Amino acid sequence: MSFANKSQQERSEPPRISDAEWTIMKAIWPLKTATARQVVEALAGETTWKPKTIQTLVTRLVQKGALAADTSRRDYVFTPLVTEQECRQAVSRSFLARVFDGEIAPFLACLLERKKLTRKEIAELRRILDEKTP
Repeated sequence: MSFANKSQQERSEPPRISDAEWTIMKAIWPLKTATARQVVEALAGETTWKPKTIQTLVTRLVQKGALAADTSRRDYVFTPLVTEQECRQAVSRSFLARVFDGEIAPFLACLLERKKLTRKEIAELRRILDEKTP
């Protein structure tokens, strides 16, 4: 099993990760650090993946530079090199650029067209927009 990974200096953006890799990262982010066994246990009720599948996904995340692997102990310890917020922002920017030519207003209009918002959600959106107003 190879655990060569990209250093943080080599990349300016968080790595692109697949939906399955997102599932792995969502299990590791709250733990801060995790062994492969802890990841398998965290995903036990959420997926039907075999431990080997999870190990393969973890290895890919290390190779992509999303996780660091401490291989100095018997049970390898994995630590996120990117935050959930960094990954969300990168995915959001990529999606917005590909689908809406980078335009936020058409994206929001499309999203809200069929979604009924609660008063709380509307208030939160107003607060965010007010913070962004020059």
